[in-house]
Amino acid sequence: MVFEPKRVIFEREALEYPLGDRLLKYFDGKGVETSFTASHNRVTSIPGRTRPEGYFEGKRTLVVGVRRTRNFETCKPSAHYQLPLVTSCPGKCEYCYLLTNLGSKPYVRIYVNTEEILTAAAGYIEKRKPEITVFEGAATSDPIPVEPYTGILARVIGFFGEQELARFRFVTKFTDVDTLLPVSHNGHTRFRFSINTGEVIRRYEHATPTLAERLAAAKKVARADYPLGFLVAPIIAEEGWKESYRDLFKSVAADLGGNAADLTFEFITHRFTKRAKNTILEVFPNTGLDLEEKSRTFKFGQFGYGKYVYPKELFNEVKDYFHSQAQEFFPEAKVEYFV
Repeated sequence: MVFEPKRVIFEREALEYPLGDRLLKYFDGKGVETSFTASHNRVTSIPGRTRPEGYFEGKRTLVVGVRRTRNFETCKPSAHYQLPLVTSCPGKCEYCYLLTNLGSKPYVRIYVNTEEILTAAAGYIEKRKPEITVFEGAATSDPIPVEPYTGILARVIGFFGEQELARFRFVTKFTDVDTLLPVSHNGHTRFRFSINTGEVIRRYEHATPTLAERLAAAKKVARADYPLGFLVAPIIAEEGWKESYRDLFKSVAADLGGNAADLTFEFITHRFTKRAKNTILEVFPNTGLDLEEKSRTFKFGQFGYGKYVYPKELFNEVKDYFHSQAQEFFPEAKVEYFV
């Protein structure tokens, strides 16, 4: 599943970098609409008069810019810092928290000054010596869909392969992984796939590969000796959830066989904020997501805002079940967290 932007918008400063110049020539040569903006943070030329129109047009827009700040955000619980490479993704998942973080037109954005970003990362690594520093490359994005155009991930994976005291990790729903398989990663990049039941993917994860396609890509990654991980998120505890998620574990086990020696799992239950609920209902008015506040528990998160989560009894039941399934099917795997 290839991301083919309808329009590409460039900061003029991006053309001072080889990647920016190459991307402009490439998309011009393909006949894709290109234009310019003064800032990648404020793009006003994306059409869409209504919230749904703006959302879907944003998902078809690629913005090419320069990352100016060298400060990285923290990234709990999965890493020490975010590594800012890409923002947003072309997937249209109804539950995605980025619906409320990236404005009404959540365009896909890449940064062309990769070497400057890696130099900043080297500074963070130096400060934390002799401890290992972990960087997350997909905190606000899915970096795989733009990789065929940019090669950014391959460069970053190669960089971390040379770092004794740093590790890199990212997660994806997408499957265009072939160019990353021969990269000299030295086991320092954990390649994770976001997966869910086939029904959840069909109903809520629009414009993304199927579960079978994701697992086929995961098998390729495991054979290339990358440390592999699976993120199951969001866990949706609707009728028949135990059977559905047991089938998911069976599918992963059957597909991987003995190919993944160093395997991790991350589990995230479905939750939503009041703002996210309102946005989801605007963009996906016919959503089947359970957004009923009365059936949830209100809880303040680590960033200071409240969200609606499963009640404690159901949460603990889901947690125990997922840990038991992971232990049964993958006894040597590590569950990194359950939230």
